Amino acid sequence: MKENSDVFVRADQIDLKRLDEQLERHLSRAWTMEKKKEETKEKKTTREEWEIDPSKLIMKGVIARGTFGTVHRGVYDGQDVAVKLLDWGEEGHRSEAEIASLRQAFALEVAVWHKLDHPNVTKFIGATTGTSELSIQTENGPIGMPSSVCCVVVEYLPGGALKSFLIKNRRRKLPFKVVIQLALDLARGLSYLHSKKIVHRDVKTENMLLDKTRTVKIADFGVARLEAQNPNDMTGETGTLGYMAPEVLNGNPYNRKCDVYSFGICVWEIYCCDMPYPDLSFSEVSSAVVRQNLRPEIPRCCPSSLANIMKRCWDANPDKRPEMDEVVSMLEVIDTSKGGGMIPLDQSQGCLCFRKYRGP
Repeated sequence: MKENSDVFVRADQIDLKRLDEQLERHLSRAWTMEKKKEETKEKKTTREEWEIDPSKLIMKGVIARGTFGTVHRGVYDGQDVAVKLLDWGEEGHRSEAEIASLRQAFALEVAVWHKLDHPNVTKFIGATTGTSELSIQTENGPIGMPSSVCCVVVEYLPGGALKSFLIKNRRRKLPFKVVIQLALDLARGLSYLHSKKIVHRDVKTENMLLDKTRTVKIADFGVARLEAQNPNDMTGETGTLGYMAPEVLNGNPYNRKCDVYSFGICVWEIYCCDMPYPDLSFSEVSSAVVRQNLRPEIPRCCPSSLANIMKRCWDANPDKRPEMDEVVSMLEVIDTSKGGGMIPLDQSQGCLCFRKYRGP
């Protein structure tokens, strides 16, 4: 006998009000879940204009290591890049609140870097401020990253650091025309940054990179910051010994003129292909620069046009140092046709370029 599968309910026994309430709750839950799905989807697809898509990034071998983290060769969206990984949670196991604060401050800065566009500033391609979903594609497959890791992607420059180039030329030195061109590249880059109210704060030849045509590009904005409206807001020993201005070494307020001082030291280094104060300790340099006006010894064979720029840039009084756009103008009018490059020691024929006396 076939059972009847139809079920009949008496209409007078249906609680329509209860059914309406159940239906309303069901629709409300469904709508809330759908909204959350849409928000999650939107969060995943909507990025800041400077934020990279990790799925397009392929990391290769390490090309540099430091206290900040590691720098890798890589490819992003088909372009050769350098990838810097910073781990905010590494130092002393920072709290989530501290990492969130660092992430927020970093996001404000990269928003500025992303808009920089100048032939003497390394092109900033993008970054991620660290999420639990970040994974980096490598040649061996994806690897997960801690949520405290920040990833910075910039153009890859095959010429390496300016410092390495100078070390290679330490014995034979550089033609004067090359010296002025390298100095001009650096000056133009700094002038551009200062026009955008950005102080680099760690200007040194190690942070300047060369492209395949030997053009200098300013890199490593790890300590750069927007210039404070009030100089008292910018204090602390930020920079690298030997390049740091007296006011920075002394813990006094400073402004963009600290970069001008560091530039003067870099110009000396480019001309001499040597290191400033190689035989002095940290405390000796700090004390002598501030109290005794110690500066690198300018060789007697250095043309006065370039020597005067060095002296003006590393003046002890920041107000007496020129602006970087003025430095550009001074370098542009230097005549390089007559030579004037540093004379190597084995060709000096008695020219005592370096004496025991050290001073400005």
